[in-house]
Amino acid sequence: MIHSIELPADFRTEDFLAFHRRDLQSVAEQVGIRFIRKGLIWNHQPACLTIHFRDQTAEAELLVDGPNPSSGQDKLSAMVKRMLGLTQPIDTFEHTYRDHPQLGPLILRNPGLRVPLAATPFEALTWAITGQQISVAAAISIRRKLIQRASVRHSGGLLCYPDAARIALLNEMALREAGYSQTKSRTLLTLSAMIMENRLPLDEWIETSLPVDEISARLLSLRGIGPWTLSYALMRGFGWLDGSLHGDVAVRRGLQALLGHSEKISEEQTRDWLMPFSPYRALIAAHLWALSIE
Repeated sequence: MIHSIELPADFRTEDFLAFHRRDLQSVAEQVGIRFIRKGLIWNHQPACLTIHFRDQTAEAELLVDGPNPSSGQDKLSAMVKRMLGLTQPIDTFEHTYRDHPQLGPLILRNPGLRVPLAATPFEALTWAITGQQISVAAAISIRRKLIQRASVRHSGGLLCYPDAARIALLNEMALREAGYSQTKSRTLLTLSAMIMENRLPLDEWIETSLPVDEISARLLSLRGIGPWTLSYALMRGFGWLDGSLHGDVAVRRGLQALLGHSEKISEEQTRDWLMPFSPYRALIAAHLWALSIE
């Protein structure tokens, strides 16, 4: 399947590629100057998604090791648009806050900034669990080992990020050997089992009006998933931009720089500062991330 998507004039290609370039060993993603190849599971089969950026278009090609139903073209288009952040109301956000004394300069630094998404909500949720309370470098290493443990390889050579069915085939010992704590291992296995039993229909939710309250209630009932994990997964998996990521260290560091404070800003102060900017709190967090690494 091949699909071409028109990009807005302010699309930030490098932001998208940088998000998927995190693992320099490239076991499941290969990122070049103007393209990405990513291994994933599509209709329970190994697949390779390639996106080439040409002028103001993104050309997506999906190669599946197995049958692909006729409805796949629409599904591919929807997934790629989500991944690129094209469903996010960036213009409305920037128009609303371009004259704000603090957000205005923030937007001016990075106009057109979008939140790149994972290919699936499950990938986003498992990445959020993986990254809890550890460094990004450590999380990337553990994520790589998870992909290698699941060992689903596309015919083109890339390993594929596992789906719930593949993780459910692993046991706690295998996850512990990959670097997960006991709590994280059990959370991943419970999460995968609930998806297999359709008690967490992530893929169905992404195709409907997002039931944030229902998703939140079900996920927060699982041991090992708290407010930060939930907000991050909703942002990276569904493109929901109103999660309050006040518990994120890099967000607080960015806010400290934005406000010019000499002392560190607390979670409570960050939460209170973000609150009036609903429904764009997660998008503002993404701007603060960008500011914190400048």
